[in-house]
Amino acid sequence: MTGSTANWQAPEGRPAKPALTEVCPHFHAGIELIGKRWSGAIVWALVDGPLRFAELKRSIPGMSDRLLSQRLRELEEAGLMTREVEDGPQVKVTYSLTEMGMDLKPAILALREWACQWQESLP
Repeated sequence: MTGSTANWQAPEGRPAKPALTEVCPHFHAGIELIGKRWSGAIVWALVDGPLRFAELKRSIPGMSDRLLSQRLRELEEAGLMTREVEDGPQVKVTYSLTEMGMDLKPAILALREWACQWQESLP
């Protein structure tokens, strides 16, 4: 296993903690998806329940319609959210997190807590 530390032993006189030499590919893929500009904000907005496009737009000030649409497609393709279309005289589209997307809630809340704690130090 790449990057495994299971059989690692520190050289004499060195601390017993190995240096990480490779980024876990699973972590990298996840952070690239959620770390894309606005993706984390969309997940944050949907954590409390489904929203329609206009509601998402209002909850994420400064995001263009085009970019919101693009990110929603990417998150849907990744399996983090679903798009439900209600037919009728006025079509209604609702976006919600899937089970996989909701599993991000503890990480999103922890990141918020970290950001609030270190807000003054962040650029």
